[in-house]
Amino acid sequence: MHAFAELFTALDETTRTNDKIAALVRYFAVAPPNDAAWALYFLMGRRPRQVVNSRKLAEWALRRRGMPLWLFGECYDAVGDLAETIALIVGTGSQPMPTVSTPATLSGWITERLLPLRDLDETQQRALLHESWAALNIQERFLWNKLITGGFRVGVSQRLVTRALAQVSGVDDAVIAHRLMGDWQPDAAFYTRLLAAETDDDDLSRPYPFCLAYPLESEPAALGPIADWQAEWKWDGIRAQLIRRGEQVFLWSRGEELVTERFPELAACGELLPDGTAIDGEILPYREGAVLPFAQLQRRIGRKTLGRKLLAEVPVVLFAYDLLEHAGQDIRDRPLNERRALLAQLIASLTTKGPQGALLATEDTKSTKTELENLTDLSEAGAPSEVAPPIGTESEKSAVPLYFSPIVTAESWEVLRTERERSRELSAEGLMLKRLGAPYRVGRVRGDWWKWKIAPYTVDAVLIYAQRGSGKRASLYTDYTFGIWDGDVLVPFAKAYSGLTDAEIRRVDAFVRRNTTEKFGPVRTVTRQLVFELAFEGIQRSSRHKSGIAVRFPRILRWREDKTIHDADTLATVQALIPNEV
Repeated sequence: MHAFAELFTALDETTRTNDKIAALVRYFAVAPPNDAAWALYFLMGRRPRQVVNSRKLAEWALRRRGMPLWLFGECYDAVGDLAETIALIVGTGSQPMPTVSTPATLSGWITERLLPLRDLDETQQRALLHESWAALNIQERFLWNKLITGGFRVGVSQRLVTRALAQVSGVDDAVIAHRLMGDWQPDAAFYTRLLAAETDDDDLSRPYPFCLAYPLESEPAALGPIADWQAEWKWDGIRAQLIRRGEQVFLWSRGEELVTERFPELAACGELLPDGTAIDGEILPYREGAVLPFAQLQRRIGRKTLGRKLLAEVPVVLFAYDLLEHAGQDIRDRPLNERRALLAQLIASLTTKGPQGALLATEDTKSTKTELENLTDLSEAGAPSEVAPPIGTESEKSAVPLYFSPIVTAESWEVLRTERERSRELSAEGLMLKRLGAPYRVGRVRGDWWKWKIAPYTVDAVLIYAQRGSGKRASLYTDYTFGIWDGDVLVPFAKAYSGLTDAEIRRVDAFVRRNTTEKFGPVRTVTRQLVFELAFEGIQRSSRHKSGIAVRFPRILRWREDKTIHDADTLATVQALIPNEV
């Protein structure tokens, strides 16, 4: 636990990539495999189910310390993080903390203390936590509380972790990244296989690391001739891989969540794929020739059970971008145009429709007639630009739920720019630009994939509430709620946390402290005076919000010091931005 707490602190205290990698290498080079496996588990963003809720944790800490609730509230307000507040206050108290034998290793703390908490009653849980707090220093207690509540976060990307493990093991980081995909258990056996030069591990379900794009940083003409690039719509859905291996079907989200059961229509379609197939694509809600708003897809994401009514109201399809595995062979190193040609052939073979919409695979689908050595011929022949029904028509009623993501063709970058302006009509966010000769890379690699998004929606809104941030911003008011005019009343419209410079944050913080008119726990109502321009990607109606609308990915574009609150936008103006509902 001590070594992992030191690693956590080292990662949290620096923003330098090389320093983070160096700290990771130092830890993994000497950590026992069991500890390293659990450390990796948490660093990759995985976490056990919460074993004690935050309210109980705070209550037991108060009891331990003998502190009144109001004082704890003031401490929390100053610190801004519950786990850290508890770590600071439980170090001493009026009651002596028992001295007990405690685990020496991180894996011991997890397997002997954290996980068993689930099976204890409240009295036993409280006693175990008191014993644990007594055995740990402040740094370790903070980390321990984070692990218990499921709130562990640290500023390190999965890519940096894989690079560090590659340095420790000598195994290529792309291989490490692939082995880390899918479902795995944090134990010594897995960690040993992960770093082995060769492994006979055969996890049929394992997806490939997703290739990701960078935002386009300059004019697209700087990329070179348009003939070297492929343009596709950038859809707003769930990035996923549909895999068939060993006569089993697996549907993985980009967040490495197995979602096969949530999308039964796609699972049924996967049953008809040839064995040894992995497709990269986007799960989209789709009906009557149109992509539905993302909010419709969220209705299915949030349900544990899917009834017939919901399945009928929100049908989904997979728009396929790429073919990663063909006939059981990893073809990611092949050029994009060759992989797409094979993908087009595959989807075209799944067009026969049986009774009640069931798909019938053709003989070509079941065979591996097209061998990898014929890829060049396929590429030269050219893939069809559109195997899916055209967006905006109703022809998909007789189609399969696996569509070939349409290519957007244009003779020049200027023509493509004009096409891009149609994005919102199709519920797309812009265009994806992919180099035709590029392999399918691991993670976000600059140069081959770019996202060329349309300009976001913008609104001028008034700051009405503020709350302190967390972590390094716990002492500053950095979390803001903005309002727009509904008649002569400012109604809450959106929350935003990013977009201001450090200097601007300090100025807003000073304003909040001088102009607080009401307090509601950690929330401060402020004098209506500051106007900000907000940007967001999508907008739809919502009965859950007081304004009646909800927006996606709101952030602050700039502080409009040139405007008064009376220049802020109205609810009617913002409602006019809502696309025509399907």
